[in-house]
This record gives sequence, structure tokens and C-alpha cells, in this order.
Amino acid sequence: MVMLKKQPFVAPSFRRRTGLFDALIGEIDVALNVLSGHAHAGRPYPAASCDADADQVLTDSEKQHSAGLMRVNHVGEVCAQALYRGQALGCKSAPTIAIFREAAEEETDHLAWCEHRLKELKSRPSYLNPVWYAGAFAMGLAASQLGVARNLGFMAETEQQVEAHLEAHLIDLPAQDQRSRTIVVQMRDDEIKHRKTAQNHGGVAMAKPIRRLMTLVSKVMTKTAYQI
Repeated sequence: MVMLKKQPFVAPSFRRRTGLFDALIGEIDVALNVLSGHAHAGRPYPAASCDADADQVLTDSEKQHSAGLMRVNHVGEVCAQALYRGQALGCKSAPTIAIFREAAEEETDHLAWCEHRLKELKSRPSYLNPVWYAGAFAMGLAASQLGVARNLGFMAETEQQVEAHLEAHLIDLPAQDQRSRTIVVQMRDDEIKHRKTAQNHGGVAMAKPIRRLMTLVSKVMTKTAYQI
């Protein structure tokens, strides 16, 4: 009789499958980091090239106005983080997800720069940042369901509106506020790059009603964030 050699027992290995719930938990963690006020830039602070005493020539009213505009810009970067995270979460194309993630990383620089500038101006971010983040994330998630071309088109339209918004700030900022101006110029150049990237990868123009709605939402956010 042939004796069979008893094989040692090997416990089956289990690999936990990740799904939407896990992704949402991760996004909550990202949101808390964005809203904590401790963003870290990967690139140098643009205003570091300006005279450290440049703010001394600003009057109190000019500082207050600059702070209001930079608070608006800070809100815009909070929304950009949320928007691109939402667009990436619902997207099925790995190369497109990479585009959103790369843009979000550069927007983190903008977020940190605006936070830094607000502190220099002895001011604060918007109290409504959690509301702005939640709304932008929902919009990004909705855009991700429109297909890759329209998802990228939404990004391109967003960046185009932000470009116009930053150009207006360059006109509206006090002429002596070179520190804020230098930051806004770098932000504008980055937004132009993001728009072109989205367009070059197949982003299509959004329908006129959607563009108008985006403009309306932007105006409400801008006017509210300047004060609150």
C-alpha cells in the first residue's frame, strides 16, 4: 500500500478588495488636509523674489482689499482641489485621472501660496471653505459621469474662467502690492497650462447653458468669499 505524504496545511490568503467606500474615506482624509490650513507647496513661494518690506507702502485699506482678493483666490484653490479630486474619482480612464491628479498637485502650491499671503496681510481664509469644497467635489463627480471628453472639457472651461478671473485681479490689485501680483501671475500661467493640457487631450467645449451656470456660481462664490 502506498502511503501518501501528508501536505502541511497552508491557510488561504485573503486580499481585501477596495471599492467606492474606501475611495470616499480617502477623499475625506484629503478634504480634511486641504481645509486644515496647513497646505505645503512643492515649489518656491513666488513672492520671495520681492522686497521683504514691500508691504510697508500699502495703506490699511489697500491691505484689506488685497486680502479680500487673495481670500477669493484661496477659495478658488480649495474648489480646484475638490473639483479635480471629484473628476478623478468617477473617471474610468487612467491617463485622464493622471491629468486631474497632476493638476491638483499644482493647485496645492497655489493653495499654500495664498494661505501664506493671507498671513502676511494679517488676514484669514473664508469661513465657508467646507461648503465650497463640498459643492465643488459634487460638481466634479457629476462631470466625471459625462465621459472623458466632456470631463476634460469641464476642466478646460473651469480653467478658462479662472484665467479671466485672475487677469481681472491683476488689474484690481493695488499697484504697489507686488507680492500678491507675483503670486497671481504664476497662478495664471499654471491655469493656462492646465487648460491647454485638457484641450490637447480631447476636452470638448461645454454647452452654453453649462458655461453660464458655471459663471453664475463663480460670481456668487467670488462676492461671498471676498467678505466672509
